[in-house]
Amino acid sequence: MGVMRPNRTDMRGGPALRNRAPTLRGNMTDAEQMLWKELRKNRLGWRFRRQLPIPPYVADFACIEARLIVEADGGQHARPEDHDLRDSELRRQGWRVLRFWNNQILANPEGVMRTIAEALGPPREQSPHPNPPPLAGEGVSTVASPISRAVSKTDI
Repeated sequence: MGVMRPNRTDMRGGPALRNRAPTLRGNMTDAEQMLWKELRKNRLGWRFRRQLPIPPYVADFACIEARLIVEADGGQHARPEDHDLRDSELRRQGWRVLRFWNNQILANPEGVMRTIAEALGPPREQSPHPNPPPLAGEGVSTVASPISRAVSKTDI
Protein backbone atom coordinates (compact mmCIF):
# COMPACT_ATOMS: atom_id res chain seq x y z
CA MET A 1 0.00 0.00 0.00
CA GLY A 2 1.40 3.40 -1.00
CA VAL A 3 1.69 6.55 1.05
CA MET A 4 -1.62 8.35 1.41
CA ARG A 5 -1.37 12.02 0.58
CA PRO A 6 -3.90 14.49 1.91
CA ASN A 7 -6.18 15.90 -0.72
CA ARG A 8 -6.41 19.62 -1.39
CA THR A 9 -9.59 19.93 0.67
CA ASP A 10 -7.91 18.41 3.73
CA MET A 11 -4.89 20.69 3.34
CA ARG A 12 -7.10 23.78 3.34
CA GLY A 13 -9.22 22.72 6.28
CA GLY A 14 -12.31 21.51 4.45
CA PRO A 15 -15.32 23.48 3.28
CA ALA A 16 -16.11 25.17 6.61
CA LEU A 17 -12.67 26.75 6.98
CA ARG A 18 -12.30 27.46 3.27
CA ASN A 19 -15.71 29.18 3.14
CA ARG A 20 -14.88 31.31 6.20
CA ALA A 21 -11.83 32.94 4.57
CA PRO A 22 -13.76 34.99 1.95
CA THR A 23 -16.11 36.26 4.68
CA LEU A 24 -13.12 37.42 6.72
CA ARG A 25 -11.61 39.11 3.64
CA GLY A 26 -14.81 41.12 3.27
CA ASN A 27 -14.85 42.19 6.94
CA MET A 28 -11.30 43.48 7.43
CA THR A 29 -10.61 45.99 10.20
CA ASP A 30 -9.07 49.38 9.36
CA ALA A 31 -5.71 48.10 10.62
CA GLU A 32 -5.95 44.97 8.44
CA GLN A 33 -6.85 47.09 5.42
CA MET A 34 -3.88 49.38 6.03
CA LEU A 35 -1.54 46.42 6.46
CA TRP A 36 -2.87 44.68 3.34
CA LYS A 37 -2.34 47.84 1.31
CA GLU A 38 1.36 47.67 2.24
CA LEU A 39 1.83 43.89 1.93
CA ARG A 40 0.09 43.34 -1.40
CA LYS A 41 1.73 43.52 -4.80
CA ASN A 42 5.12 42.32 -3.53
CA ARG A 43 6.02 45.72 -2.06
CA LEU A 44 8.53 44.01 0.25
CA GLY A 45 9.71 41.67 -2.50
CA TRP A 46 7.64 38.77 -1.11
CA ARG A 47 4.13 37.61 -2.00
CA PHE A 48 1.55 37.68 0.78
CA ARG A 49 -1.92 36.18 0.86
CA ARG A 50 -4.69 37.39 3.12
CA GLN A 51 -7.05 35.29 5.21
CA LEU A 52 -5.22 32.12 4.23
CA PRO A 53 -6.65 28.89 5.68
CA ILE A 54 -3.90 27.06 7.61
CA PRO A 55 -5.86 24.36 9.42
CA PRO A 56 -7.22 24.60 11.97
CA TYR A 57 -6.90 28.42 11.68
CA VAL A 58 -7.20 31.23 9.15
CA ALA A 59 -4.11 33.47 9.14
CA ASP A 60 -4.66 37.20 8.61
CA PHE A 61 -1.66 37.43 6.25
CA ALA A 62 0.82 34.76 5.20
CA CYS A 63 3.92 34.64 3.04
CA ILE A 64 4.14 30.99 2.04
CA GLU A 65 7.68 31.20 0.63
CA ALA A 66 9.08 32.73 3.85
CA ARG A 67 6.75 30.66 6.10
CA LEU A 68 5.76 33.90 7.87
CA ILE A 69 2.33 34.74 9.28
CA VAL A 70 1.41 38.31 10.23
CA GLU A 71 -1.53 38.74 12.58
CA ALA A 72 -3.38 41.98 13.27
CA ASP A 73 -4.97 41.72 16.70
CA GLY A 74 -7.78 43.79 18.12
CA GLY A 75 -10.93 43.27 20.12
CA GLN A 76 -12.12 40.43 17.86
CA HIS A 77 -9.68 37.92 19.41
CA ALA A 78 -10.63 36.19 22.64
CA ARG A 79 -7.92 35.82 25.29
CA PRO A 80 -4.11 36.24 25.16
CA GLU A 81 -3.64 32.57 26.08
CA ASP A 82 -5.56 31.67 22.89
CA HIS A 83 -2.76 33.39 20.94
CA ASP A 84 -0.18 31.22 22.67
CA LEU A 85 -2.03 28.04 21.76
CA ARG A 86 -2.57 29.18 18.17
CA ASP A 87 1.03 30.36 17.73
CA SER A 88 2.50 27.15 19.13
CA GLU A 89 0.39 25.06 16.74
CA LEU A 90 1.40 27.21 13.76
CA ARG A 91 5.07 27.02 14.81
CA ARG A 92 4.75 23.25 15.08
CA GLN A 93 3.65 23.34 11.43
CA GLY A 94 6.80 25.29 10.52
CA TRP A 95 5.44 28.84 10.47
CA ARG A 96 6.91 31.94 12.10
CA VAL A 97 4.31 34.29 13.60
CA LEU A 98 4.41 38.07 14.05
CA ARG A 99 1.59 39.75 15.99
CA PHE A 100 0.73 43.43 16.05
CA TRP A 101 -2.06 45.20 17.89
CA ASN A 102 -4.38 47.15 15.61
CA ASN A 103 -3.44 50.41 17.36
CA GLN A 104 0.27 49.69 16.62
CA ILE A 105 -0.50 49.23 12.92
CA LEU A 106 -2.57 52.42 12.75
CA ALA A 107 -0.19 54.57 14.81
CA ASN A 108 3.14 53.32 13.43
CA PRO A 109 2.73 51.61 10.05
CA GLU A 110 6.36 52.31 9.07
CA GLY A 111 7.67 50.58 12.19
CA VAL A 112 5.37 47.59 11.65
CA MET A 113 6.50 47.25 8.02
CA ARG A 114 10.15 47.55 9.08
CA THR A 115 9.67 44.70 11.59
CA ILE A 116 8.01 42.54 8.92
CA ALA A 117 10.78 43.34 6.41
CA GLU A 118 13.45 42.37 8.96
CA ALA A 119 11.67 39.07 9.65
CA LEU A 120 11.42 38.34 5.93
CA GLY A 121 15.00 39.21 5.07
CA PRO A 122 16.04 40.05 1.54
CA PRO A 123 13.75 38.73 -1.18
CA ARG A 124 14.83 35.48 -2.76
CA GLU A 125 15.99 35.73 -6.30
CA GLN A 126 13.56 34.16 -8.67
CA SER A 127 14.88 30.88 -9.99
CA PRO A 128 14.86 30.72 -13.74
CA HIS A 129 11.95 28.76 -15.11
CA PRO A 130 13.09 25.31 -16.34
CA ASN A 131 11.26 25.85 -19.65
CA PRO A 132 11.05 29.62 -20.15
CA PRO A 133 8.71 30.90 -22.83
CA PRO A 134 10.39 32.29 -25.95
CA LEU A 135 11.30 35.96 -25.92
CA ALA A 136 9.21 38.29 -28.04
CA GLY A 137 9.87 37.60 -31.68
CA GLU A 138 11.34 34.17 -31.03
CA GLY A 139 9.78 30.73 -31.21
CA VAL A 140 7.61 29.44 -34.02
CA SER A 141 8.26 31.54 -37.08
CA THR A 142 5.87 32.29 -39.89
CA VAL A 143 8.76 33.25 -42.19
CA ALA A 144 10.10 30.35 -44.24
CA SER A 145 13.63 29.26 -43.43
CA PRO A 146 16.32 29.13 -46.18
CA ILE A 147 16.01 25.34 -46.24
CA SER A 148 12.24 25.40 -46.75
CA ARG A 149 12.69 28.09 -49.45
CA ALA A 150 15.22 25.86 -51.22
CA VAL A 151 12.83 22.93 -51.08
CA SER A 152 9.98 25.03 -52.42
CA LYS A 153 12.17 26.32 -55.31
CA THR A 154 13.05 22.78 -56.35
CA ASP A 155 9.41 21.75 -56.22
CA ILE A 156 8.41 24.42 -58.75
